[in-house]
Amino acid sequence: MNAPLPAALNLRSYQPHDLPALVALFQASVSQLTAQHYDAAQRQAWAPAAADMSAWQTRFASLELVIAEDGLVIAGFIGFSLDGHIDLLYCAPAYARQGVASALYAAAEQRLQAAGACELFTEASLVAQAFFARQGFSVQQAQTVTRGAVILPRMLMRKTLELR
Repeated sequence: MNAPLPAALNLRSYQPHDLPALVALFQASVSQLTAQHYDAAQRQAWAPAAADMSAWQTRFASLELVIAEDGLVIAGFIGFSLDGHIDLLYCAPAYARQGVASALYAAAEQRLQAAGACELFTEASLVAQAFFARQGFSVQQAQTVTRGAVILPRMLMRKTLELR
């Protein structure tokens, strides 16, 4: 069941001028919302304070991006490929656990289903694992990603879409 969109939230497509705000939201989300599962060194490796903006620009250019806005404030965003890969899903700390991620995910799933994707997959952080499980994803395998000398655990998760 899809969560209703929080009252003031508007979903829209990414625009190039959103880049700095999305990177800042990503950094705040990782530093403030993941401490239960990742230590300070892991959070710093995952979201360094000095972001590589050209790398982010390249990454965003390869994805479909949907942004959730509350007025002029960006509450969250999702990035995905039409092959069914959910690459990014982050909420601003002030909007965590308020239905923003659910609304973004529902919009992405609808778009992916319309594009003909039969299966979705993501590399979920330990923080996001429960969220994706609630959306019908199941863990395929535990993985690690290395950033410098720091190892970050994550889960490869998949979901088969119903044919419509």
